[in-house]
Amino acid sequence: MMLKGRLLQRADQSRGRFRSLVLKALQNFLHDAAAKRRARKRGGDVQIVSWDDWMAEAPSHLSIPAQESDKWSPERIFDVRWAATVVERALSRLGEECEKSGRRRVFDVLSGCLAAEREDVSYAKLSKTLGVPEASVKRLVHQLRRRYRALLREEVAQTVERPDEIDDELRYLCAALAAAE
Repeated sequence: MMLKGRLLQRADQSRGRFRSLVLKALQNFLHDAAAKRRARKRGGDVQIVSWDDWMAEAPSHLSIPAQESDKWSPERIFDVRWAATVVERALSRLGEECEKSGRRRVFDVLSGCLAAEREDVSYAKLSKTLGVPEASVKRLVHQLRRRYRALLREEVAQTVERPDEIDDELRYLCAALAAAE
């Protein structure tokens, strides 16, 4: 290393003895070697997780067909996963609230109606399932939708800097979810 590193060519007799130069070079070499042994590699003690494995276990229940996701850009997949995660967090919170108030069954039966168009909801069928009048089902669906929207706004609010950005972010979330369909 001394010969390859041109240390001998840079040696200056007026600065000291050759033996001091060799000793100092050896000390520097040993110090560097010890530092390299103690050094952490990039990431240190962090466990590396495969992106594919993580995506397979991601909290989102929204499934993206493999043949579709192969055509999608990483940005689009990220946006869809982000939107689905925000929606699922709001749904989860709504489910917890319903459970605390003793209405978990109502949530389980009606949660599928939260994003559905009104004409796609069979209030008569839901009325029979829950054993309550149809008017009560309509009221319950309306209440759940209103609370769901409020929770969704709260979730989105945690991802933006200023409150005036919430509506834009909600529109972006809807567009991302629409792109997944």
